[in-house]
Amino acid sequence: MISTRGRYAIRLMIDLAEHDQGSCVPLKDIAERQGISKKYLEIIVKELVSAGLLIGASGKGGGYRLCRKPEEYTVGEILDLMEGKLCSVACLAGAQNDCPRKQECRTLPMWTEYDNMVHDFFYSRRLSDLVNTKSS
Repeated sequence: MISTRGRYAIRLMIDLAEHDQGSCVPLKDIAERQGISKKYLEIIVKELVSAGLLIGASGKGGGYRLCRKPEEYTVGEILDLMEGKLCSVACLAGAQNDCPRKQECRTLPMWTEYDNMVHDFFYSRRLSDLVNTKSS
């Protein structure tokens, strides 16, 4: 399951892409448009800036902006940053969860295929695909 943190990070990135006029967008404006607490967004942007996905500026005219064009971001990279590796079952989440039944597990190939489909789905979606789209 994708957490609110991951979903809000995507909404924040979409908002920045939609309101890009060459200058930084104040976080309070994003919070207001998105109906998300500014405090919660501060936590999210800090991580996005640290990872090099956003540029932040303080002071007058401060705020945030994208480092790249929207078509150069994948939804997958945003989710991986916010959520970590998305896995359907614990035994695929890393070495610390290595399952002793891994060699004889008949379901592991199915879970691996499913996780690969999820990965490929999110990495095939660009931020630009989500800009200015409305749900039906």
